Amino acid sequence: MATKIRLQRGGRKGYAFYRIVIADARAPRDGRFTEKIGTYNPNTNPATVDLNFDRALYWVETGAQPTDTVRNILSKEGVYLMKHLRAGVRKGAFDDEAAQRKFDAWKEAKEKGFNAVRDQVAKAKKEIAAKELEAEKKINEAIAQKVAEKKAAQAAAQAEAEAEPAAEEAPAEA
Repeated sequence: MATKIRLQRGGRKGYAFYRIVIADARAPRDGRFTEKIGTYNPNTNPATVDLNFDRALYWVETGAQPTDTVRNILSKEGVYLMKHLRAGVRKGAFDDEAAQRKFDAWKEAKEKGFNAVRDQVAKAKKEIAAKELEAEKKINEAIAQKVAEKKAAQAAAQAEAEAEPAAEEAPAEA
């Protein structure tokens, strides 16, 4: 029996959500499966992957063939790196502890990269918000200045209008 590691679609229309499953190669996409090893949500940024790492590694080592998308997911999660490191252990290139140290170093470097990108995006958002706030303040100041000029012009016009009748009444009394 040829086994595949594939995505099984779920979710509602326009909002796909996938299960990562082990299935017979002849089974339909959303049909029977042998085992569920994780989930994949492409709607979040970055895409969210919840994977049972040990079971995924087991199935990859036993020869299950992943689809292209699943292969990319497993590669990004480090399953293929661990398979490679375990092959090195079997060949005697290094021991289990060295393989685990290499994997942990890779995982830590990957996390640092994600955190750096996340911090950079947050910083960019703050800068954009600050620029927008500054621009809004300038616009509000300009509007306030125009309103003040308009009120001053109205007050001057009203004072002038009041001064004319008072000026006309003053010579009439004399």
